Amino acid sequence: MVNTDTPTQESRTRDRVLRVVSQQGPVSIAALTTVLGVTETAVRRHVDSLHTDGLVEPREVGGPRRRGRPAKAWVVSSAGHRALSADYDDLAGEALRFLRRTAGPDAVQAFAEERMAGLEQRIAEELATSPDDPAERAEALVRALTAEGYSASARPVGTPDAPHALTGVQLCQGHCPVQHVASEFPELCEAETEAFSRLLGVHVQRLATLAHGDHVCTTFVPTPTTERPSR
Repeated sequence: MVNTDTPTQESRTRDRVLRVVSQQGPVSIAALTTVLGVTETAVRRHVDSLHTDGLVEPREVGGPRRRGRPAKAWVVSSAGHRALSADYDDLAGEALRFLRRTAGPDAVQAFAEERMAGLEQRIAEELATSPDDPAERAEALVRALTAEGYSASARPVGTPDAPHALTGVQLCQGHCPVQHVASEFPELCEAETEAFSRLLGVHVQRLATLAHGDHVCTTFVPTPTTERPSR
C-alpha cells in the first residue's frame, strides 16, 4: 500500500505514537493500532523509525506468540523521555545545585514544595466535585495530570474477593517534565507523592519512578474493601 500522508501528517502520527507508548507502555503494536485508529502497517513503520532513532525500545512479554516472532511490547527509552522533556533540564539542574550550595538542602525542599503547590491547587479545583472514593478521585487525578502533560493512566489492582486482600489503583505517569532533574533531586518526587496523598485523601505509595530509571512512574493508591463475613 502506498503511503499518501504528507510529511506533516507523518510527523504528527509519529509524535502520537511516541506519546501513546509513553502513556501506556509496555504496549503492543496491536494495542497501538487500536488506540491510534491507523493501520498496523503505519504503526509498525513509525515504531521501527522511533526504534531506529533510539526513542523506544522493545520488551518481551508473555502470552501467545506468533510463529517465529517473539511477542514484544514497547516502552519509551531514556532518549525518548529526553525528547519528550523540555530543554531546560540543564539550566534547572544548575539552578537547583546553586540553591543547594548557597542556601542548603532545606531550600531545595522548599522549592520542590512550592513548585507542587501551584499544580496541586489547579488539580484540587478539578477534583473539587469528585466523590470521596479514592478510586474515583484517582480517575479524576489522571484526567487532570494528563491535561498537565504527564501522560497519566490508572488501572485497578488486587483481588477484592480474597480474604485480607490489598486492593487499590495503580496510577502511572508515562512522562515527567523534570525527570532528569529529579534523578539528582529526589525532593521533587517526594513533594509530588505527598501532594497526591493530600489530593486523594489517602496515603499513597510510590513504587517506581522515571527518575530512577523505570519506564514509568507508578504510584499505588489504596482503596477500601468490603470485609467478607466470617464463617
